Amino acid sequence: MPYPRPTLSELRARVASDITSGIPTADGLLRFSNLQILGKAVAGLDHLNYGYLDWIAKQAVPYTSSGEYLQAWAALKNVYQKTASFAGGSVTFPGTVGATIDSGTEISRSDSFTFTTQASATVGVGGMVTVQVLADLAGEASNTPMGSLMTLGVSVDGISSSGAVTTAITGGADQEKEDALFQRMLEAYQNTPMGGSITDYPIWAKAVPGVTRAWCAPNSFGAGTVVVYVMFDEANAGHQGFPQGINGISSSDNRVTSGNLASGDQLTVANSIFPKQPVTAMVYACSPIAAPKDFTITGLTGASIAVRAAVAAAISDVFMEQGAPLTDGSFVALSDIDSAIAALASTKGFVITSPVTNIANVLGYLPTLGSITYS
Repeated sequence: MPYPRPTLSELRARVASDITSGIPTADGLLRFSNLQILGKAVAGLDHLNYGYLDWIAKQAVPYTSSGEYLQAWAALKNVYQKTASFAGGSVTFPGTVGATIDSGTEISRSDSFTFTTQASATVGVGGMVTVQVLADLAGEASNTPMGSLMTLGVSVDGISSSGAVTTAITGGADQEKEDALFQRMLEAYQNTPMGGSITDYPIWAKAVPGVTRAWCAPNSFGAGTVVVYVMFDEANAGHQGFPQGINGISSSDNRVTSGNLASGDQLTVANSIFPKQPVTAMVYACSPIAAPKDFTITGLTGASIAVRAAVAAAISDVFMEQGAPLTDGSFVALSDIDSAIAALASTKGFVITSPVTNIANVLGYLPTLGSITYS
């Protein structure tokens, strides 16, 4: 049974009782008595000691640890807090044939976020030059979609100062939060590594900065293949969390061809898994295909914009918890969506009229919230 930690009031009462019983001829409980003040100070110190012992007990086991102690427990399972990562991609500028952009040239986005070229590049016959860039600052803010306008930070002879992102700049992620590290640590303790089992691949994938969810589908692309679906819910929030790149295998795999090479976020995941995977497996890092599900809800036609936004967020949370790109019998439970909406204020009397059944998960497709019609 749990140890009943005494409250500060209980400790003060105990000390006062000890003073009274120990000095029967003196009234040590008067308002301005030195003994009463000393007793309260002793009780306060004792309360702090109880708090410290309680904190020590929590750090003594992985399940309740925090801070550097959580990191230490996680490290015993080779799970480490993911640091912020830098996004990279390519940018193309028009120019005169033969003109060169040097390595180390600064390139700016429209919001003044800066990138640096990683190698020199020369304008080819088509009058265009493509340079590989890396963000100057780490974090989710460095991710940039294809087509975004970019500007040279300095004037370069023969090259236009205005260009565009031709390969999405991806891979940027903020430092992992403690809650996410805690979940990965528990997963590692609960699943003993087995050299490439179905539980190993999601753990390996979620060690990549930015990856928040991952699933494994063995033999989905044929015998000997392993498909790992991943989501970047925070880093790619502007794309509903879906990876930005091309599905495929690692560039380190000697079976790679121009037709199965991954790119963008998928390449980052594939390259990270490659050193850990069994030598015979051909591992594909893939993005699930979004499968939006529309809802019709009655009884909330007069709901405010704030309530409707809360309803959408509640449904999305259930999709995030229960949705999976796997045909394994799992589903998004309509009853859980009902409960999530019912828990919100000002939603009494609602009825979900569509869909009318649980939403089954399907291999390769990730169910997401589509539109909500209030009737």
